[in-house]
Order: sequence, then C-alpha cells, then structure tokens
Amino acid sequence: MVLLQLSLQRVRNVRLLSPRIFALANSQFSTAAEPSWRHGNSLRVPNLIGGRFVDSESSDSIDVLNPATQEVVSQVPLTTNDEFKSAVSAAKQAFPSWRNTPITARQRIMFKLQDLIRKNMDKLALNITTEQGKTLKDAQGDVFRGLEVVEHACGMATLQMGEYVSNVSSGIDTYSIREPLGVCSGICPFNFPAMIPLWMFPVAVTCGNTFVLKPSEKDPGASMILAELAVEAGLPNGVLNIVHGTNDIVNAICDDDDIKAVSFVGSNTVSSLHARNDLFISIKFYGVVLNY
Repeated sequence: MVLLQLSLQRVRNVRLLSPRIFALANSQFSTAAEPSWRHGNSLRVPNLIGGRFVDSESSDSIDVLNPATQEVVSQVPLTTNDEFKSAVSAAKQAFPSWRNTPITARQRIMFKLQDLIRKNMDKLALNITTEQGKTLKDAQGDVFRGLEVVEHACGMATLQMGEYVSNVSSGIDTYSIREPLGVCSGICPFNFPAMIPLWMFPVAVTCGNTFVLKPSEKDPGASMILAELAVEAGLPNGVLNIVHGTNDIVNAICDDDDIKAVSFVGSNTVSSLHARNDLFISIKFYGVVLNY
C-alpha cells in the first residue's frame, strides 16, 4: 500500500511538472528574441569564430540524442582543420587588444554575464536535461556551480595583483607580475555541460587571455547558450571561440603552437597521451595551476 501511494505521488509530481517543462521548452534561450546562432529549424549546431556563429562546411556530423526518448536534439559537425585554424587565428588576433583592456572593464562583462546566467538558469537546466539526462534540479545545480566561478571572476582585480618585497637581500628588491598567456583552450567532458565550461573560459578571459572551447560532442547545447550570453554581455569578437568535434579537434588543440595552455577534464589515459613539456594539461591561465 505504501509503495502504491509513493507511485501515485510520483505521477502527480510529473503531471505538475509537465506544464513547466512545456513552458521552458517554448521559452527563449536568452534575453534576445531568438538565439543568434539558430537558423530556422536547422538542428545543426554552429561554431563560434571571431564573434560570429557560423555553420561548419563539414559534411560529417554526430547526432545529439535525448537519452530519455532517443529523439535527435541537434547535430554536431566535425569541424574541419581550416575552421579550427580560423578559430585559433581569431583568438590570436583578439588577444593584443583584450590583454590591454582594463581589468575593471573585463570585470564588468563578467558581472553582466553572471546576471544573464541567473536569468537563463531554467533554460540552461532544461537544455542539460534534454541532452544529458540529468533531472531539472540536478541540472540547475550544474549551472549554479559554474555560476559561482563567474562570480569569483568578478573579483579578478585583486586576485591578479602581483607582489613586491623590498630589500630581500642587500640592495635587492623582488617583484612579481601576473600577465596573460595568450590563446588558451578548454576540452570539456559530457557529464557537466555547464559547470565545466564555466570553470574554464570566464577565469581565463577575465585574466586577459582569449579562448577556444571544445564542448563535448554529446551535449554541446549548454556551451552554445553560455557563449551567446557571453556575447550578449559584451565579450568582444574573437575573445571566446567554440569549435566542435572529437579526437581530431582534441589533437589539433594539443598540437597547435599558438595555444599556450589547455584546461582539460577527462581520463588520465587521454591526458597522458597529449601531455607535452611545453603544454601543461591543467588550468594554468595566470600563473596559478590547479590540477583536475
């Protein structure tokens, strides 16, 4: 009898939740009328290169499936090498201007971004539930944990301060300066579609770096929504770029000499295969290294 009551209660909860899910599904992805990267009814997910959402010329793609229904949610292109090079080039060209942008101006963009993420929390959570399969509550937690990193980036002005010590030895003073590295990149897994991208690019770009992000090919939607919100918040063209793909793009990221640091979350086997002496697989954007 107790089990029957619990089952009935679950059914009631689902019925109560259904209108909310339907409303979210028909809501806007951002404060704009339509996502700037969505072209009509196309399921194909674009790249973000130089501030523009552009369709890949690749004829190969991967279906993103709703794990609950096996319905095709979107199609992820296998980005071509030329398109990848264009994304890195856009990040490289944007770097000189961005690094010279005052830290207070970069912070203001992060303040705007965290506000937009809060306003779009349910939309991000619904996308994660649709593509990755988390419950809505768990998906909201995914977004919130990433949002905490954006809030942390809002205080970057004091976090990037160097050090000065006078007279450490006779007639010798020491000082340290924190400078951005240049073009950085992030390789994301499938299990936290919003949290892990938000671990990566907000800190990196607030420190003055530019960024090339590769979302998981299994659930890229959250990264695309976050990128749109970042553009809406005022992030200049080329500061954040997104490319899609699988092993080939990962290899290209790790082998590109213009990429100065990589943030990677994944298995030890993969990281050991790609680790190089001059490319530390970690979060290493401003002299601070956090290994995952």
